[in-house]
Amino acid sequence: MSFNTVVDISQSGDVARKSATLVMLTRIMFVLSLCLSCSIAWSADKRIGIIVFDGVLTSDITAPIEVFGIASRKSWFSDYETITINVGSQDTITTEEGLQLKVDSHLNNKPEVDILLVPSSYSMEPLLKNKALIEYVQSTAASADWLASNCSGAFVLAEAGILNGKKATTWAGGESELQDQYPEVNVQFDQNYVIDGNIITSNGSVVSYEAALALLERIASKSRADEVRETLQMARVWK
Repeated sequence: MSFNTVVDISQSGDVARKSATLVMLTRIMFVLSLCLSCSIAWSADKRIGIIVFDGVLTSDITAPIEVFGIASRKSWFSDYETITINVGSQDTITTEEGLQLKVDSHLNNKPEVDILLVPSSYSMEPLLKNKALIEYVQSTAASADWLASNCSGAFVLAEAGILNGKKATTWAGGESELQDQYPEVNVQFDQNYVIDGNIITSNGSVVSYEAALALLERIASKSRADEVRETLQMARVWK
């Protein structure tokens, strides 16, 4: 074999290695482009809106925020995001128990949401008389996948006419009051939470966790809701 032949073989090998490297780089770029596409596809396009206001009961809002926040970190729920919607105009609210929260949106912006949750307060009268809030609940109910309430938030849903002919509950001990004020509601007594169609109402307080998990189970599945239960170590509380 001549020297020229050896050179030709060496050059041929260099070309092959360069070609293989180019193919490898092309494949890497393709995979990266797929990952970028997946990242865009997995960005949140569904919203869970939680009404907030000064004096809101803390666990009524923090329980669903935690439950759905954990779920949204999972690939199977990453298309959801949870936002807080202030009835007032301030950028922060202070709960009944003194927790300060920065809000994501305001009622006057009328944010579109796929799920709307109404929490409670020890003084519900201002909310029940808030025409803008009632109209927002009514308009959202026409397109939302789910409506929810914790504790006396059920009174807002009832005031909006959403619970007419529906089974519902409110804070434990407040069922008779809800029934008296809104006789068209089929109030359920001594129930932690009640689901009727696409509406879930609960006692609120610590039961807000149970209700949020029940809603998550219906949006996703029991096994996936169980993932969040395990993260929260709920089995140590609810046997």
